[in-house]
Amino acid sequence: MTRAEPITSLQNPQLKRLVRLHGRRAREQEGVILIEGARELSRALAAGVQPTEVFSCPELHSPEAAEVTPALPVVPTLLSAAAFEKVSGRENPDGLLGVAPRPTVDLPKLPEGAVVVVLDGLEKPGNVGAILRTADASGAAAVLVLGRGADPYGPNVIRASQGSVFALPVAALDEQDAYSYLDTQGCVTVACTPDAPQVYWDAPLTGRVALLLGTEHGGLPAHWRQMGGEDSKASGAGLSVRIPMEPGSAADSLNVATAAALMLFECVRQRRAVAAAGAGQ
Repeated sequence: MTRAEPITSLQNPQLKRLVRLHGRRAREQEGVILIEGARELSRALAAGVQPTEVFSCPELHSPEAAEVTPALPVVPTLLSAAAFEKVSGRENPDGLLGVAPRPTVDLPKLPEGAVVVVLDGLEKPGNVGAILRTADASGAAAVLVLGRGADPYGPNVIRASQGSVFALPVAALDEQDAYSYLDTQGCVTVACTPDAPQVYWDAPLTGRVALLLGTEHGGLPAHWRQMGGEDSKASGAGLSVRIPMEPGSAADSLNVATAAALMLFECVRQRRAVAAAGAGQ
């Protein structure tokens, strides 16, 4: 069931609010997130994230949007095509946009063999979203997002993750809280840095590990390499690894999402190798 008359005026206060909510400050002030797209809304619902408002334009609906609409927990507010395009963050919107409370995340107790991804200062939503998709696909236990880079629950990150942000624990923390969590959980930290002496596939990645990834231009902050001591199980950069590149290559670094994918699936490969060796005994 939907409201009969769509909003058509581009000066409507509800539309102006939705435009503001594309800004991080406005979302933080209200404690909400924007979820645009049928796939993203479906994955949010599957994870228990319930939108309190939904805005719909049937004229723009994709087949997936038309299928999702009856399962929505609230009656959508109808918008004209022009009105929806005003509040959309996409070039070709599918006519669904939800507003939901910002998820609260309880970081899990990590089993042996768990992988945590730590992103320090990443600014590009596309990279953060792509890493979340890969973390989900590879079975990572959690993702920690540090600093005031990209908002892990920003609409562009949600879109780039295709809703994977709702499928695993994703927490925005400061560095000290992240370090304390990793230390308490007994993680060995693995700093990904181009000047490390060890190639990533030679590093032992089968225990509880935290993969540390910094920005492409700045790398990991120095404190991640200095924190911790001999008695700490999470000693800042307990291991440092690099992804080898061909000598003479014009590239001096890889895209951070590509680096994360290589690291995460190397963790998968090593775990499968250990499991296969155990099964063969």
